[in-house]
Amino acid sequence: MPCKAPRLPYRTWQGQARGAALTLCFWLTGHAPLALAETVSAARFTEPTTRYAHGVLGDNIEYGALELTTQSGNVTIRLPSDRVFEDLAPRLVDVDQDGTPEVIVIESQGQTGAQLAIYDARGDKIAATPHIGTRFRWLAPVGAADLDGDGNIEIAYVDRPHLAKTLLIWRFVDGELIQIAALPGLTNHRIGEGFITGGLRDCGNGPELVVASADWREIVSIRFDNGWVQHLVAPFSPKAMTSALNCVPSP
Repeated sequence: MPCKAPRLPYRTWQGQARGAALTLCFWLTGHAPLALAETVSAARFTEPTTRYAHGVLGDNIEYGALELTTQSGNVTIRLPSDRVFEDLAPRLVDVDQDGTPEVIVIESQGQTGAQLAIYDARGDKIAATPHIGTRFRWLAPVGAADLDGDGNIEIAYVDRPHLAKTLLIWRFVDGELIQIAALPGLTNHRIGEGFITGGLRDCGNGPELVVASADWREIVSIRFDNGWVQHLVAPFSPKAMTSALNCVPSP
């Protein structure tokens, strides 16, 4: 039987153990849910499987299904046999800003690798990025918010954090994900780690993405100010990353 590695390192998103159920507004504090709308209150991965032997998160177990909890009951999204959820845990975000959250996940296909996908409360996939294009190629989410003040939600992830090390930013508008930025030389994951490093912060000047430089020497923040501006926050260490995400200056 395959063994699942423990998931114990620090995380910036509370509850992000692999397969953990998450409650409303995991990434982003959104509007109050509309009383009459179907609302996802929690989500978790189920049906562990070894059919996609990548092991990027430290073990050979991924997930074949996603279970959503709504006020009407549970909704199960079961993937075909050539796909898995290659992820830590689902993320609940009000992507379309209608007052109820959608669910953001990493979904990998056996020949074309990972994509970021968004599901609604009915279990329908409402938007997705293209697959990376090759099996065993992955992406690591950073955060979701209105990053540039345009009134739409942007979602950021690092494309192939061990290879390409490129931060991609996608805008959700009119039911589609549109890539608006590609910033090279950044990462947020090492092969075999059961967590993603960095995340989203707001220290009073608007949302910022916080990741590591490609060589893991520096903590880097990215914010929009008439363009995407990068700032070196501090030399990288787990303690310094925690401080940076909490807007605490490093000693």
